[in-house]
This record gives sequence, structure tokens and C-alpha cells, in this order.
Amino acid sequence: MKIAVPIIVAILGFTSPSWAQMPPNSSFEQEMMESMSKMDQDMVAAAMTGDPNYDFSAMMIPHHQGAIDMAKTFLLHGQDSVLRRLAQEIIVTQQQEIQVMRLRLATLQTGGASAPPEKKQDAPAPLPVSEKDRVYTGDQTSNTVSVINPASNKLLGVIHLGDPVPGALSPLYHGQLLVHGLGFSPDHRTIAVVSIGSNSVTLIDTTTNKIKGVIYIGRAPHEAFFTPDGKELWAVVRGEDYVSVIDPVKMKEVRRVQTANGPGMVLFRPDGRYAFVPSSFTPELDVVDTKTYQVVARIPQASPFSPNLAVSQDGMEVWFTLKDSGKTQVMSAQPPFGIFATLDTGPITNHVTLVENSNGKFAYVTVGEENAVKVFRRGEKPELIATISTGDLPHGIWGSGDGTRVYVGLENQDAVIAIDTLTNKIIATIPIGQQPQALVYVPDAAPTGDGTNNLAPLADAGKAAHLTLAAPENSGSAAHATVSVNSLGPLDLLQMAVSGLKPGKMYRLWLATARTSPFEHKQELAVFKANLAGAQVVQTVGPFRQVLTSEREKTAELTQQRFLLVTPAESDAAELVQKTP
Repeated sequence: MKIAVPIIVAILGFTSPSWAQMPPNSSFEQEMMESMSKMDQDMVAAAMTGDPNYDFSAMMIPHHQGAIDMAKTFLLHGQDSVLRRLAQEIIVTQQQEIQVMRLRLATLQTGGASAPPEKKQDAPAPLPVSEKDRVYTGDQTSNTVSVINPASNKLLGVIHLGDPVPGALSPLYHGQLLVHGLGFSPDHRTIAVVSIGSNSVTLIDTTTNKIKGVIYIGRAPHEAFFTPDGKELWAVVRGEDYVSVIDPVKMKEVRRVQTANGPGMVLFRPDGRYAFVPSSFTPELDVVDTKTYQVVARIPQASPFSPNLAVSQDGMEVWFTLKDSGKTQVMSAQPPFGIFATLDTGPITNHVTLVENSNGKFAYVTVGEENAVKVFRRGEKPELIATISTGDLPHGIWGSGDGTRVYVGLENQDAVIAIDTLTNKIIATIPIGQQPQALVYVPDAAPTGDGTNNLAPLADAGKAAHLTLAAPENSGSAAHATVSVNSLGPLDLLQMAVSGLKPGKMYRLWLATARTSPFEHKQELAVFKANLAGAQVVQTVGPFRQVLTSEREKTAELTQQRFLLVTPAESDAAELVQKTP
């Protein structure tokens, strides 16, 4: 205790001001004094060992917790915008530092004060592209899973999980809605399909394409993945604040892992020690200890909306995307999990996959605004080495088992492209279901037979139109948009991916009877707000394909052609106008 006493005296000299002895005259002062008092008590109560390394951490944990408690109190009472932002940063950063110190305490308690850093893990043996491999996409509008043979780069068929809108909105409907996320088991025999609208995870046998079961969980799940040992399936419940841990044999939720609000994705370090969970609503990535199911580190994100991440085969790196700000961040997969790179990848940055081949180690990132995949050479300072033009609104992405190919889902083109990673050239474009979201490549998914059992043809899911919008000539604007119009039976889903707008500004999407000002009759379809990167994805439902495309010429009754138009919310001036088909 002789070493510790001066430390306690010195710190308490700063944390016990004279006003702490005065009676409070407001609820704010009372709450602040209670936080200070608890911090002082906990610091004094910290067991001292004489080891400065241990004692510093033991005392600073309650010190930081006191700062967090006071910051939370200020957010309840204070109004100054600068100080409120500072208080929010204190909460996030000092929670992260607490977790680092707790990890060090655990190491010091086991005599590992000078323990070496964790070693890189051996990469799995490369698995050459084979007829037995499969590429799967979650098709959000047709509510299907498309199944591709990568050896031939042909669509084998689709697995129907539900009906399109408006049938899917019936009160008697029992299929899946908004098929979106994908994961697969380590034995490659099961895929897990997350449907956002029906709050479900569907397990499908990869050999037979048959549904094994459906697990219903919390509101608006987004993605799911199996633990490396295959014993658990973790699904992020983005509409709430937890990860649902599922027993894939009993097909039921067995526990919940509390996280920051809006968890967007979960993947594991290859050794299974940690799970990484970025958020779609909170600027925080949580690291979860898979043994205790507790968050052990909270890593600040550059912006709130992260939909996707990837973990390197050697267990050393985590890459995660930020769709709202158009950035991709890179962090260490080892404690203390620090960020070591923040890359400006571009508006509507969607998914990322990590690839290793004879050329080196790379990250492939889909960037929706640029209709491109950006390729980075991985390392301490990631370097952009290629930009590959893809087609409309690239979204999901995954590499083959040997790293020689990358497959990309094109959300607004209803297609998948295959990229040769040794040349970074597109070698195939494959039509699939409507508006693919997540995509996974599963080696040896169909070890016997041709793998076509229980698959259906595209049928109505293949009915779609694709349009573009551009800024008026001589406007000087860089705004542009791609549009997909997908058949829902009697109606169509129109989805526009737009970029180049003013961040945070409100806009309107119109259906107009003329392409030039004053555009004659205008019908409002949607109002939307551009995100931090000046981009947005907008949806609306209606009878659009005939009036927007040449299909109107095939109908018995002549239909007047209409055009899409985007204006600022408070103005009739054109920001974007549909190009002639």
C-alpha cells in the first residue's frame, strides 16, 4: 500500500473539490455529486498490489466510469451543442479504455504482463473453383435466394421463400418478407437466410436446396453467421439492440447478447475467440468475448451506419464499411482492437470482402454511388490499386475459396458479376432475382448430384427495367442516379440509388409527363433526405414499368409515357431528369 497511497492522495486531490461538501441546489448538482462520491469510494476501495501496472488500471477504471456517469448526467441536463458532443465522445472513448484496462488486468492476474501478442493464424488451404461450389444471393424484392454455379457462371434457379408485394402484405401471409442477409455453416452444408420484414432466419440444406426450418427472432434482423465451430448461429437484430444466439439443431434462440443499438452485422475471428458487431444506428463497433457473451471493447465508428464487415483469414484485421459517410475503416482483430486506417471509399459504400491469392492480400469494397468495386492492397497503410466498373448499385460481395474470383451482386441491375482477381477483369454477368442484397460464396456446397433439386426458374422475378437519371445539361451538377423497376405482379417496385446531392437536404421524386421544364403534370412519388455523403436509396410502389419504358408500346391501349424527375423539396427546379431509354 505504500506505493499506492500517494497515487490515491494525488488523484483524490483533483476529484474532490470543495463544492462537493456543499448541499446541492439542483438535481444536476446532486447527480454530479453522487457520481463524484461513488468514483472516490470505488477508487479508494480498489485493491492495491504494489505493481504500478495493475494498480494504475484498477484505479483508473472507476475514475473513467465516474467520467462516463457525469457525461451521461450532462446529456440529460446540458444544452450546449459543443459540450454535448464532447460528452458523447467521453462515453464512447472511456468505455473503450475501460475495456482495454480490464483486459490488461485479466492478463496481469494470470502472470501474463509481458505476454507476447497473439500469433497470426494459419490460412485455410485454397479451394479451387469447382462444380460443387455455389454462389447465393438474398433477393429482397422477389423474396428468393438465387443459386449460381461458379464453374459455369450460370444461374441454376431460385429458392422461393415468399411472395412479392402486395401479396406479402396480406394478413394471412405466412412466407418470408424482405429476404436480405446470408451466412453459412463451417461444414458448408447449411445457409442461413435472414428476412428483415418477417423477423426470421431460414435454414436451407445446400445439397438439396430444401428448407430445414425457420426461426423467428426480434424486430428487423439484418445478417447472421455461424460460429467457427458450427455450434451456434448469431443473428444481429438491427431493429433492437442485441444479437440473437440460435441453436441451429434445436432451431431456437438460446440467449441474447446486448450490444449498441442497431447491430448491423456479425462475424467471428477464425479462432472463434471474439465476435465483431458494428452498428447501423450508433457510431460504435462492439467486440464480444464468445466465452462470456460480454462486450469487451467498444470501438468508435467514424459515422453511425455500418452494414457490413470482413475478418482476415489470419485473424489480424477487421474491415467494416460505413454506408452513410462513404468510408471504410480498418481495425486490429487483437486487443486493444485499435483503428489503424480510415479510407474514403465513396458514397453508398456497401459491403467488403478480403481476398488472398498469388498476387498478395487485398480488400474489395462495393461502392454504390460510383457503380464500382474498389480494390485495396492490405497492409499497415492500405493502398487503392484498382477501381472496377461494375453496373448498377453493387451491394453484396464475397471471394471464392482460392481467392481467384470475387462475386458481386448488382442491386439495381438484378444481376451478379464475376471478377477475376488476378486481372481485376469482369468475366461474367449473370441475371438473377430482384434486387440482390447479401451474397456469399460457399465452396463444396453441393458435393453430390447437379445441385438443382427444388430450384425454380426466375419467372416473374426476371421481369425488370433499368433506367438512369442525370443532371440537366449545363447545370454543373455531378448528381446522377440509377433506377430499377421490378415486377411485383400487378404493381412494380421502383428503387432509385442517387448521389451527388447536398448532404442533409430534402428532395422530391416525381413522375412527370414531360422531360423538360415546366414538366407539365407532376405526380409526387417520394420525399427523401440526402445522407452525410449526399446520397440515398429511395423506394416507392406503383404501376411504373409500362409508363416509364417501351413496354407501354406492347399494350393494346396506348399509354402516355412518363419520366422521373428529382427536385429540391422547396423548389420546382430540376436536379435530375430521366434519360431517354
